[in-house]
Amino acid sequence: MFKKLPLPLKNFYFVTGISFLVWMVFLDSNDLISRFKLGAKLRNLNSEKEYYQEKIADVQKDREELMTDRELLEKFAREKYLMKKETEDIFIIQEED
Repeated sequence: MFKKLPLPLKNFYFVTGISFLVWMVFLDSNDLISRFKLGAKLRNLNSEKEYYQEKIADVQKDREELMTDRELLEKFAREKYLMKKETEDIFIIQEED
């Protein structure tokens, strides 16, 4: 029965190596397909991390400006939160699409 097998399949090291490769590529929990998917997800998360770090830096810069400049703080409060003085009236104009 073993005499009909091709020569490489008779070699113990060849069969063991092929079995190991099949196991690592398809069957293991850390197989190559999962590694590629996780690598892509890691790259995506790193790009999101950079985006949010830039946004945090922008918000910190705006916060620092608002905390140091009283006029800018008042302008921000009036525009963003519609705050007003007691003697003022606010008119909100909305454009129709």
